[in-house]
Amino acid sequence: LKNYVKKKSMPHLLFSGPPGVGKTTTALCLARELFGENWRENFLELNSSDERGIDVIRTKVKDFARTKPIGGAPFKIIFLDESDALTSDAQNALRRIMEKYSDVCRFILSCNYPSRIIPPIQSRCAIFRFSPLKKEDIAKKIKEICEKEGLTIDEKGLDAIIYVSEGDLRKAINVLQTAATVSKHITDEIVYKVASRARPEEIRQMMKLALDGKFNEARDLLYKLMIDWGMSGEDVLVQMFREIPNLDIDERKKVAILEAIGECDFRIVEGANERIQLSALLAKLGMLKDN
Repeated sequence: LKNYVKKKSMPHLLFSGPPGVGKTTTALCLARELFGENWRENFLELNSSDERGIDVIRTKVKDFARTKPIGGAPFKIIFLDESDALTSDAQNALRRIMEKYSDVCRFILSCNYPSRIIPPIQSRCAIFRFSPLKKEDIAKKIKEICEKEGLTIDEKGLDAIIYVSEGDLRKAINVLQTAATVSKHITDEIVYKVASRARPEEIRQMMKLALDGKFNEARDLLYKLMIDWGMSGEDVLVQMFREIPNLDIDERKKVAILEAIGECDFRIVEGANERIQLSALLAKLGMLKDN
């Protein structure tokens, strides 16, 4: 991307990756570096999840793309955020515009799911895949914010924010801000409370109790977690899924647990009672004891 800025030339770009990893920020930085202070005149940002129909492509996008850039800029940039929400008709209309006005306009598309972008558009773009942010990068930014905001955070609190955010810096900052309204000293307990997540060790303990055949104890702990931490059934399943690699059990049992979690997740999404399904899941774990 730095080379594009140096050469004042770039192809159409497609940024793909999970939320909160800097796709939109990268597009804005690229525009500011290319166009300087007057970047807004040559940059159009549209959120495709709000404006996703063919009419927007035929009016707003086409009108902006067909006019020459202002102030001696080499080209204009149209940034379509969340472009995987564009309808199929809109994407088909867009591909011709991308080709027709490529001498005066470049497109940057960002999406979470590149498979939802039609192949003709993908082939017209240079694809950049963004990965979840590294733990050390999130930790560095959180410490910087705490320093500037006059907050203190212990190591466990920092680890908790990293665990809860799952590589999403936007989520990490939101959790920190919410935790800061509770206390100026951020601890792991505050973080897990405001994020409606249980401690990883509590989830592991529940799974171990179930695997040891202690169904009633495991279910009591499950209900306690759901009430104390305000967790939904899907929240519990996501955390159980994340803790499978940390269980000290046979690989075959891990596969069986994963299959059971997948089935339970599908039933809850389809509208089944989450307490009944999670209790049934713990019962299934108990039945693996003798296998």
